[in-house]
Amino acid sequence: MRSAVSVGSMKSCSIWLSSKPVVQIGSSFQVYCTFKCRCTGAMYSDHPRKLQRHQEFNSTTVFVNVTNITKNITYSCDCKCAPELDPCGLDISAGYLPELPQNLSCIYEVKGNQSVVVFCTWSPGRDTFLWSHSVLWVTKNHIDGPTGCNGSSKEAGLSSAGLSSAGFTASSSDAECISVQVEARNILGSVETPTYQLWDIASPSSPVLGSPRCSSRRCIIGMNQSVWTQHVEIQFTAEPHIWTSSPDQVVQTDPVQTGPVQYWSVSSLEPFTFYQFRARSRLRLWSRWSANVSGRTQEEAPAKELDVWVPEAASDFKSLRVYWKPLSVSSARGRILGYTLRVSESNFIYNVSADVSNRTVTFCEDCEVTVWAINSKGKSPPATITTPHRKVKPQEVLPPQDVHVTGAGDHSVCISWRRPDSSPLLAAYVVEWYREGNKMEDLQWVRLGRDDNHTVVTGLKPFECYEGAVHVVYNQSSVGSSRFLGVSTGSSAPSAAPSVQETVEGNQVTVTWTELPRGERRGCLTIYTIYLEMSSSQLPPVSVPAAQRKYIIRNLSPARYSLWMTASTAGGEGRAGQKVNFSIQHETRLFPLVLCAVVGPVLMVLVCLYHSSAVKQRFRVFFQCLVLDVVPDPANSKWAKDSLQGKVMMSWDDILSSVKLRAGGSKHVHPQGKMNLQLQLSNSSGTEEEEEPDLVDVEELLLPPPPSCTETELLHPQTNYIKSFSHDSDSSAHTQTSLDSTVDYISSHGPGHMEEEVEEEEEDQEPFGFFPSHNLLTEPMEFGGKLTLNAVRIDCSDFLLSEA
Repeated sequence: MRSAVSVGSMKSCSIWLSSKPVVQIGSSFQVYCTFKCRCTGAMYSDHPRKLQRHQEFNSTTVFVNVTNITKNITYSCDCKCAPELDPCGLDISAGYLPELPQNLSCIYEVKGNQSVVVFCTWSPGRDTFLWSHSVLWVTKNHIDGPTGCNGSSKEAGLSSAGLSSAGFTASSSDAECISVQVEARNILGSVETPTYQLWDIASPSSPVLGSPRCSSRRCIIGMNQSVWTQHVEIQFTAEPHIWTSSPDQVVQTDPVQTGPVQYWSVSSLEPFTFYQFRARSRLRLWSRWSANVSGRTQEEAPAKELDVWVPEAASDFKSLRVYWKPLSVSSARGRILGYTLRVSESNFIYNVSADVSNRTVTFCEDCEVTVWAINSKGKSPPATITTPHRKVKPQEVLPPQDVHVTGAGDHSVCISWRRPDSSPLLAAYVVEWYREGNKMEDLQWVRLGRDDNHTVVTGLKPFECYEGAVHVVYNQSSVGSSRFLGVSTGSSAPSAAPSVQETVEGNQVTVTWTELPRGERRGCLTIYTIYLEMSSSQLPPVSVPAAQRKYIIRNLSPARYSLWMTASTAGGEGRAGQKVNFSIQHETRLFPLVLCAVVGPVLMVLVCLYHSSAVKQRFRVFFQCLVLDVVPDPANSKWAKDSLQGKVMMSWDDILSSVKLRAGGSKHVHPQGKMNLQLQLSNSSGTEEEEEPDLVDVEELLLPPPPSCTETELLHPQTNYIKSFSHDSDSSAHTQTSLDSTVDYISSHGPGHMEEEVEEEEEDQEPFGFFPSHNLLTEPMEFGGKLTLNAVRIDCSDFLLSEA
């Protein structure tokens, strides 16, 4: 059938379709154009215009075939006429029939005692791409006795284009006899849903919840419903999107004007937890969920003891650090206000703030350290751990064996070990780990059972180096441990080089360097490498363990050197550091020359002082008691040697007696204590003619003993003796030998050895004079007359005093 479109007299053509201008998507049809003047016409589509290949229907009409249309489109025709006329055109719309509405439901709300408000919604289906609208048809059946509904009246409910909801009001008495139906329409046609009884698709409006009133384990929530129902569901959550239903439990009902208010109890809650609540009710269908309300339960005393760990004591065993893990929210049961520590031996209490998780305490061996967490309601159960020993006891078990660390995925490692054979039956394990050199801040640990032999540690930071240990724990104390080092989940070459300092000493250089900053290590450092260059010739590099910070390069030849360093990880060697230059000089003999220049003059001064009698006298005065009593052997004296040749050796008293009795000399006592002796010396044979005797003046000074001598020396002074007694003349014929010589002083060496010792004795006199004995000081003497000094020796010290 032809559908023409009339155009004004000003158009050059007319255009029409073989169908209506609104068609379903996917349809096929023809578009025709008839021209009013003789001309060559053309057909176009869309904007801007696109020429279409048309076919001739007759001499004045052309057409095009349109197949499987998918969208709205415009066709136009044009012809060159005289006078010139306007082209003609036609818009074609494409769309779908409405789909059958789905999920029809109505919300039932009581308004007062006589009326209800019903609001229905449905799903319209797919977009039709055409103007469409829906109509809610409401059929009210009147109640006809107790048997049911009878009679009906149908009326349209609210409807509007593009909406999928409508509402109406009704009497509360007729609510059970109302049915509803939805019709969807557009230009292509209409569809209708089945008819539903309102009571079958109606649900009550969402409940309105009041603010919860909570204790530590339950909350009471007020609920207001527009329609009282027997079925209510309340849900709660402490985490987003994880809801838990609570059993229905009405604890109280208060009738109010707007509807009954019910109070529902929600139990099985955790203390000090923030909860959200929601509710819904049901007639035949469930209502929508109410708006959320929230509340927090009250606190309780912490339910669980802390996880406490004491890794090791300080190196000086004066303190140890106690660590603990903060309780989880469920275990804390409230806001933690602080911690309390008690050491059993001293019973000292430490109070720690809530933001701290470790504390240093005074060390005590094999003591119990107890830790509590505190909130507003009380303390947690006590957590007790035993402090470590100073030394490993013989009865303690072996540490874990064969500790291995392997990668276990991104930022994770697996730590495994073998159980020691001597492990106690009830022993367990603790695995600790921390960033290298950062134990105090980063210490973490996990407790494992006796039968465990591995654990997976997660959350390690990439390009960081970790270390730790596996402990055998018995009675809350570590009884053996094995350490592991150099654990990293990723590494690359260090991004920096060590900062180097050098110190040259002779033919060696001491190299020191600082540790790389943590962020520039890029993993676990394995070695440092020292490079040395001499006169543009590079020497073999030196590898140093990563733990060292100092290295000495010895036996360097004199030259100028350049030195630099690098650091390496498992990911490679880092960049070279800045070069430092130094020189090794040729060795000089300056030190021996300086030593001779300083020591030589000192020795010369000492020699000069040694030959000064005044210095020696001063020395004897101040250091007399420090000199040992060096008593020469009388057998080596000249007098003793002469006795073997017929000469006589006499004591001092014998000399005095002999002078007085035999020589006829007289003893004159000087008023000041001097004693003058006149001695007559003669040969023992008496054959020679007597000569005039030589006089010897002897002065005896009666002086008190020096205060530095001991009492024993004062009570028992040693007897001075005369080594030789001779005349000024060199002739031996004038020597007088006493018949009262003391045999004890005569050496047993015999005459053959005496002559050889004379020279030695004379050479030894000077050293003895420099170190006098105490004996001369007890009986100082002064000789006068012709008695020669080298003829008499009364101790070595007496001789020097007399000379002085």
